[in-house]
Amino acid sequence: MSDILIIDENNKKSQQKESRKPERKSARNKLDELNDFFIGLQKVKTKDKVIFYRLLATMTNAGMSILKSVSVLEKQEKNPILKKMLQTFVVELRSGKNFSECLELFPNTFEEAEVGIVKSGEKTGQLNDVLRDLAMQIEKVESISWKIKSAMIYPFCIILVVIWVIAVMLIVVVPKLLEIFQGKWELPPATTLLINISDTLRDYWPFILVCMVLIYVFVAIWKKTPTGHYLYDGLILKVPVFGEINKKLILSKFARIFSGLLWSWVSVVECLKITSVAVWNEVYKQRLILLASDVQQWIKIWESLDGDKMFPDMMVQMIQVWEQTAKLDKTVIKIADFYDEQVDNTIGVLNKLLEPFIIVFLALVVWFIAVATMQPIMNMADTIAN
Repeated sequence: MSDILIIDENNKKSQQKESRKPERKSARNKLDELNDFFIGLQKVKTKDKVIFYRLLATMTNAGMSILKSVSVLEKQEKNPILKKMLQTFVVELRSGKNFSECLELFPNTFEEAEVGIVKSGEKTGQLNDVLRDLAMQIEKVESISWKIKSAMIYPFCIILVVIWVIAVMLIVVVPKLLEIFQGKWELPPATTLLINISDTLRDYWPFILVCMVLIYVFVAIWKKTPTGHYLYDGLILKVPVFGEINKKLILSKFARIFSGLLWSWVSVVECLKITSVAVWNEVYKQRLILLASDVQQWIKIWESLDGDKMFPDMMVQMIQVWEQTAKLDKTVIKIADFYDEQVDNTIGVLNKLLEPFIIVFLALVVWFIAVATMQPIMNMADTIAN
């Protein structure tokens, strides 16, 4: 009898364990989904993504399947974010999804243009070549962007230091030097202006700081609206020097991605739609969408772009010549290389011009403060001498 009771208790325990298993499994699945969601919000560095594409291209070129290649890369990956993504890729690939569909699960890391290029490579059976060229394109675009950022770091730091020094002089040093003159002599206009600026900064700096923060928040929210985004990107293109650099960068990225899609046998209309999403400027995005609509109505690319100030005449003429010879993809990539070189030259000239400009600006500010400070002293000396 006791043996029967023991067996019944064991059966009950086993049933309870089995009943708990689905709950644990479902809880684990929810936790994995939550983890995947947060990982999807994060972004893999461009350098790691380029290495991933290159290794994947090499392994698929050697005859390995895409599933086997991703599995091998997942085991040796040290970046936790990319490793988790590759684990998701392995699961999805085993379930029968394509590699491009796996990339679509993480839109913050893999852009729509990249997905379109990979998808075309899967259709044409040239995935290894497409991945290799995609890595080269991303690396080239990132290299140009990094050159601009590195070129702006030094001037930006210098400007911050200059603003800080001027603020300290106006708030702390200048009032102590000029308070001995107030109410005793008639001050020169430069000195009066300097005192007013100093008093305003000293008395209202919290209000000024709050206003700057509010303006920044307002602009950030305004940029997220469709109208604000379009107007803001349009203003960026009109900024002297920097607007021209941005325009060349956009044209270079457009040409490079458009060429890669054409080479992968994607239709011209689809290429333009995908490229419109890839460029980071809303003005160019809307223009490319309009261009895709024109091409869909059997209007040639150069005819639609002819006379448009957003696209230089040289670029339109090259597209016209090579569109007639059915070598548009090779032409567009040459245009991308040309604009990359133009951006390099512009950055070099900008670096040479910014330093003297900052030095002259700093010299003018110091000269103004020195004149405004010394004029009352010289006037007082003249008065005593008389």
